[in-house]
Amino acid sequence: MLQPQAKQQLIGLLKQEQCFWSYSPDSIDNISDDILIEKVLLYLDMPEIDQLFQIYPYQKIKQVWLDKLIPQLDYYYSLNRFFAWYYFKSKRPDQYVKSMATRRFNRKFK
Repeated sequence: MLQPQAKQQLIGLLKQEQCFWSYSPDSIDNISDDILIEKVLLYLDMPEIDQLFQIYPYQKIKQVWLDKLIPQLDYYYSLNRFFAWYYFKSKRPDQYVKSMATRRFNRKFK
């Protein structure tokens, strides 16, 4: 599904942003799709995020967002509200983000 050229382009942009400072240089080219999606959502701009939606299924990107960014509610609150509204079409982004964070928190501690 993922075109190697598109993945390498996104990895190159993330390297320019120095997003892999904690990774060994050998491991960067073999990062998982989930890590790539997470880093693009966090560190790159809307054209690159839009490119993710051309490469990966909508549900895959949404799942990474729910699993990785939503649990960090306080830190990424404004960003999560924007993603909920713009990319995931929530009519009430504040409520959606809070409810998803609560749901993730409750699942973790059951």
